[in-house]
Amino acid sequence: MSQNLASLHDIAMSSLSEFIAHGQDLLMPLGGITTGRLFGGHGFKRSGRQFAMAMGDTLYFRVDDTTRPAYERHGMGPFSYSTRKGVVLVRTYAAVPVEWLEDREQFLAAASRALSVAGG
Repeated sequence: MSQNLASLHDIAMSSLSEFIAHGQDLLMPLGGITTGRLFGGHGFKRSGRQFAMAMGDTLYFRVDDTTRPAYERHGMGPFSYSTRKGVVLVRTYAAVPVEWLEDREQFLAAASRALSVAGG
């Protein structure tokens, strides 16, 4: 890897690490949160149940038919990824609205609901 590419890689990994650390800090009041690598991102778990994941620079919470509408009202869609056959929507996870990331009380309430949906 050339020095320029290595530097870009280090910056990207540093940013991802900072993003994961920030997510852990935000979720700390819930107690017992662990993280681990997940398909190019990171999963957030409590008691072995994954309730959130970070992919790229986006945090997703676990949702169901009752909690999903709150995300949709904020214009947030499901996690998706592309394959050769097209885009796959993973409707069990929705992107967390920026407003919630900036409001600790609202964020923790949404995280608690995500934990409930995940069975935790």
